[in-house]
Amino acid sequence: MATPQMKNTEEERQEYARILDRMRHLCSVREYCTADIRRKIMKMLSERTERDGKAEDTEEIIGGMLGSLQSDGYLSDTRYAKAFARDKSSLSGWGAVKIKYALGAKGIDGGIIRSALEEIDKDRASDRLERLVAAKYRSLAPNLSGGKDGGQDSDKDGGNDSGNEIRMKIIRYAMGRGYGYDETVSVLQKVLSAGKQD
Repeated sequence: MATPQMKNTEEERQEYARILDRMRHLCSVREYCTADIRRKIMKMLSERTERDGKAEDTEEIIGGMLGSLQSDGYLSDTRYAKAFARDKSSLSGWGAVKIKYALGAKGIDGGIIRSALEEIDKDRASDRLERLVAAKYRSLAPNLSGGKDGGQDSDKDGGNDSGNEIRMKIIRYAMGRGYGYDETVSVLQKVLSAGKQD
């Protein structure tokens, strides 16, 4: 088990070991990305600096702790990105675009993101998108002029929507959930053609 190189007092070394042990515990409970752990270490070091009034080379210390966590297998951005993509896709219903941007915001490398997106079950994601689009269409269809209820229900703006307005609302909704434009339009056409057959 590697520990960061530090040239400080015994008390400081014990403090760093305590922080490192805390990070090991956190990483053993669930996956974290490097940026999240960096932030946690920085917070703990800044609390110590405020308490003791000692400022030291924090970047060197943080780098040593991160290196130790990675070499010991506690911290892996690849593992984190794959777990994040799987969870957000299957549990939260996010599309690949939203997952990609969320991982990018966490500072994950583009190659790792692409690899993580390959872990998503494409068939399940497509089925989820179809259900999402169909449910949104059903909720907005009464707003169509001359819809099932003769257009009596109004939308938030107080008016009836045309078919094109409904399509655009559905597309914006699906894209907000992280699905791509082309896949959304394709699924929407499928839903609309199935709706005409009903």
